[in-house]
Amino acid sequence: MKVFKYIFWFLYRIWFYVLVTLPILVLFPVLLISISKESWYPFFFKLARGWAKFILIGMGFRYKIEREQLPEKGKSYMFIANHTSMTDIMLMLTAVKNPFVFVGKAELAKIPLFGFFYKRTCILVDRSSVKSRQAVFLRAQKRLKQGLSICIFPEGGVPEEHILLDEFKDGAFRLAINHKIPIVPLTFADNKKRFSYTFFSGGPGKMRAKIHKFISTEGLTINDTRRLNEASRSVILEQLKAF
Repeated sequence: MKVFKYIFWFLYRIWFYVLVTLPILVLFPVLLISISKESWYPFFFKLARGWAKFILIGMGFRYKIEREQLPEKGKSYMFIANHTSMTDIMLMLTAVKNPFVFVGKAELAKIPLFGFFYKRTCILVDRSSVKSRQAVFLRAQKRLKQGLSICIFPEGGVPEEHILLDEFKDGAFRLAINHKIPIVPLTFADNKKRFSYTFFSGGPGKMRAKIHKFISTEGLTINDTRRLNEASRSVILEQLKAF
């Protein structure tokens, strides 16, 4: 019986990469056009949302999005969430309609095909480089001026599986304070169970996300970064415990 489970998990992982790659191959010319101008990013974002939903449905995930507050059209936000799975990217794209730009690890740009679009549409950061981390602020500022939002997984990576929620890095909160944009915390309840970074694990089933009430940054200064960090983390942690 255990052998069949391992065979299923192996094929399930392969199927995930097929679902990730197939739409990119089919829509490659359209995607290429959509990233040729920065002003066309909202169109690329719509395509990315369709790609994300295609993957979640294809993997057998029954996603449910609960919203305590809705982001307003045309406004910029800082979206944050806990990070446990490759599917976090897809669920974030599915949950949020406002066009946003991911701030993500530079290593992902090395993934064939996916990396081609990733490095041209996301803000890449090499966390080992101070210069790279500083450049993120300049690129994020440019995107925010274009009316877009920013999305960061503030744990700074995927924690070990026994950790419910790792400590948050300060970058997302400094950015939000500097640009006076609200923090929008999201909690992903089931992604670790559905499709963790452990190869032989996962399977179809429910995938819940909750968009919490926004946390304002009005009147805050850089000295409030740690307090804002802890308040945001507390919202997500308490929800993870409640699920």
